[in-house]
Amino acid sequence: MKILDYSKYCLFLSVVLVVASIFAIAVFGLKPGIEFTGGSILGVEYAKERPSLEFVRGRLAGMDVGLVSAQEAGEQGIILRMRDLSEKQHQAVLTVLGSDAREVRFESIGPVIGKELRGKSLILLMLVLGAITLYVMFAFRKMRQPVHPFRWSLAALVALLHDILIPLGALAVLGAMYGEQITIPVVVALLTVAGYSVNDTVVIFDRIRENFLKKTGTDFADTVRKGLEQTLVRSVNTSLTTLLVVLAIVFFGGETLRLFALTLAIGMGAGVWSSLFVAPFVLTRKGKFGLI
Repeated sequence: MKILDYSKYCLFLSVVLVVASIFAIAVFGLKPGIEFTGGSILGVEYAKERPSLEFVRGRLAGMDVGLVSAQEAGEQGIILRMRDLSEKQHQAVLTVLGSDAREVRFESIGPVIGKELRGKSLILLMLVLGAITLYVMFAFRKMRQPVHPFRWSLAALVALLHDILIPLGALAVLGAMYGEQITIPVVVALLTVAGYSVNDTVVIFDRIRENFLKKTGTDFADTVRKGLEQTLVRSVNTSLTTLLVVLAIVFFGGETLRLFALTLAIGMGAGVWSSLFVAPFVLTRKGKFGLI
């Protein structure tokens, strides 16, 4: 199977998905959760029958609590996300929910702390991208021919951005349609996707380097093709088994973990695709005037 022969078509699909994701982010925007904007999270459990979310929203509609979302938790629980509440408002919400509701969780995050968390999350993402670039350059520092070590980092970085942008685009659409928000678990999922993506790409790159040192292939493109063919089954099988577990969490893991698992699933699927088609394509294309 000559994978690189189809890389242009696969890259075209990736470009379409990335452009669509950027468009979705630009048009719909990303809805930050209360962890980043400030607000309150209230979790309650009902001793008897849990009321519907529509009923709960209706009871809270007349109160000035800025209800952001209401979701089921477990068999008898409900989690409410609201703006930052005073203690008086907190107790008023509990009263409206009824005597059958037992509080199991209450967290209040001020806007200053939320802004600080948002800033730290962005810094963390930038540090991760920088660390990955330096790591790949260091790992392939001796591969100065036929491409510069920076080319290996560039290929891994392009694949990584591909794997992050596609889930973010999906989150923007989900936010516009269903009000889904970017929360701390979602950020953790994106960082996990970044690590998973680079791991898969580096495994393929390592096999390409091994084949190159053994002078396997008629030229560098042929060496890359052979490396892909040798790691294809391993990459697909490993990713598929992991993806099945994540999809099980999406469908059966409950409302609390659903968005976290869905972000992981989309990012992991994009990661398999980019490791096989995007990163090798960037690696085998010469820069302008032969640079990198």
